[in-house]
Amino acid sequence: MTLTLTPLLNIPLIRPSDDLADIIFTALQPSDIELQDGDILILASKIVSKAEGRLANLAKVTPSKEASELATRSAKDPRECELVLSESHEILRVRTGTIIVEHRLGFVCANAGIDHSNVAGEGKEWVLLLPKDPDRSAAAIRQQLEAASGKRLGVMIVDSHGRAWRLGVVGMCIGLSGLPGLVDERGWKDLFGYTLQITVVGAADELAAAASLVMGQAAEGTPVVHVRGFPYPLGEGSLKELLRPRKQDLFR
Repeated sequence: MTLTLTPLLNIPLIRPSDDLADIIFTALQPSDIELQDGDILILASKIVSKAEGRLANLAKVTPSKEASELATRSAKDPRECELVLSESHEILRVRTGTIIVEHRLGFVCANAGIDHSNVAGEGKEWVLLLPKDPDRSAAAIRQQLEAASGKRLGVMIVDSHGRAWRLGVVGMCIGLSGLPGLVDERGWKDLFGYTLQITVVGAADELAAAASLVMGQAAEGTPVVHVRGFPYPLGEGSLKELLRPRKQDLFR
């Protein structure tokens, strides 16, 4: 079994209303990649947000009283705190420089995923929000790529997140279409015939972390990764299956 991850070159700086599926399909050619059944395309959330116009101008944000209080506790810009509140279901923890939230999409992350980095040419007053509905975005891109190629594909959108029990950020899946988020291996046999009892693999997050290594975090300019050799059958998946129910969350 071989898993191959190839960053696509020649991806331009993405602007609002750009057709990501068309850009990706065009970028496959210089990399000498012809899509096959079972291939997966992984996109950094930034380019999806940019194409969907999820830029916010801090100069046009008026902070509420709650945002101002949050800014005092976190030592962050009150206008950014207003955006954090608008993108969150709940504020979970506050430390200097960091606000841990339950995002409106259901996962826990820092600062509601709002980002200043790689917002090209927008200036310090602009920030980028996460896509509105990453599952739907992934499905739309997948539909276009499947129509263009005639192949059965998967599409995933990833973002860099920290974890409660480890240092450092890793790539995590925040939206997917055409591949499973979880793979339930309960009932499978190990090398010695033991039947697995509790093993459920976060396959989408494992793949997201691998793709994040290839994409990089700074000036690499490779926000799309082509994957061949995913070791599980493709199938319909969604972000929801990756989210731990609150009653099972030992960190809250």
